Amino acid sequence: MTDDPHPDTVMAAEYVLGLLEGEDLLAARAREASDATFAADVALWQDRLAALLDEIAPQTPREEVWQRIASELDGASDSAEVISLNARIKRWKMATGLAAAAAVAAISLLVLSPSQTPAPVVGPDTIEAAPLAASIPIGDTALRLAVTYLPEREELFVSASGLTADGVHDHELWLDPQDDSPLMSLGVIAPGEERRVALSPEVAAKMADGSPLLLTREPLGGKPPEAAAGPVVAQGRLQKI
Repeated sequence: MTDDPHPDTVMAAEYVLGLLEGEDLLAARAREASDATFAADVALWQDRLAALLDEIAPQTPREEVWQRIASELDGASDSAEVISLNARIKRWKMATGLAAAAAVAAISLLVLSPSQTPAPVVGPDTIEAAPLAASIPIGDTALRLAVTYLPEREELFVSASGLTADGVHDHELWLDPQDDSPLMSLGVIAPGEERRVALSPEVAAKMADGSPLLLTREPLGGKPPEAAAGPVVAQGRLQKI
């Protein structure tokens, strides 16, 4: 018998701490929207870690700490992991203060096996590169449409897990630029699927913190050319994560 934590528990903790990136982050967001057990793990970690924030004073590592890290990496083997760590040294310096201290304290709560190593603490990206996300409630149900936008890739990840098609309508996702521009289509939703959508530069330029997202009911195939968008059935807002 082993006391090692379940991988989902570790993933939920890392997700709450903001340690996940790229594919791992997208997978966690999709799981939170579609898997009630994983969502409960996320909520549990949010409650557990909230108390730590009241107890940890802001800390700024000394410059010699970063120098020692860089020295250790320079002397290590040229593995993929070391290359990745070297590339992130500058971003680690941004991971100071309360967020970094909370991450270290929370990871210490996990019981890791010898083969498991905590992920490096990675600070938030610059404002321009910060991912955006929205969780759009579907009517009075517990279902939600999870939307994540990655600015550096100009890609949208849409998780419609749990949703089912009615065979009569399709639903289309729209961005409201909140200026004189018309609504911009982000594509037709695929019920029960998770899709990656590459955005045009024109649409990507309008993706911003606080921008409304609208879900409309359309004929099969989406809004017909030259026709007005259908009735709004759900809505949410993009927020930095």
